[in-house]
Order: sequence, then C-alpha cells, then structure tokens
Amino acid sequence: MGYAVECALKACIARRTREHDFPDRVLARDSWTHDLELLARTAGLWGDLSAAMRQDQVFAKRWAVVKTWTAAARYGIETSVTEAEVFHEACTEQRGGVLTWIRRRW
Repeated sequence: MGYAVECALKACIARRTREHDFPDRVLARDSWTHDLELLARTAGLWGDLSAAMRQDQVFAKRWAVVKTWTAAARYGIETSVTEAEVFHEACTEQRGGVLTWIRRRW
C-alpha cells in the first residue's frame, strides 16, 4: 500500500510535467524519493493536504499512519496483521482514505 501511495503522488507530479519539458533539477531530485511527505510537497498538494487535515481529524489520523511508511517496511516481518489492516484502511477508506484523496487529484 505504501508503494501505491508513492506512485499516486508521483502520478500527480507527472501530470504537472509537460512532454518534452526539461525538468528542474530540484523537482527531479525531490521526485526521486520514497518520502511521502516530500512527494506531496513536490506534487503541489501540501496546501490542500494540510487543509484537509485541519478540516477532518479522521483524515489527519490516517495521513499520520500513512506518512510513516518507508520502502524498507516491505522487508519488515515485525508488522502485525492488525498494523497492516490499519495501514490498508488508512489508504483505501472511501471517506477519508489517503489514496482515495490523492486519486481525486491526479
């Protein structure tokens, strides 16, 4: 699920990039990461994301769960079933899910 959120944010970045554009060095560097918060900023979504968190405490809690994801987490065997279920719900819930929210913006 973490990679799905990462790819969704990168889709938002790609949407802002025109064919044949020569990308800005900072944009390219900041797009080449697994850091979800940095990707949200790079995608130009940080203002909307912050506003959504202020308006909806459930969404804010779900973002707090999702933003802790790292690429190394896929190797972690210490993640419990309950933790995985919480993460999945934080991403996919129809009302207030992070991935659901991002999909409306790409």
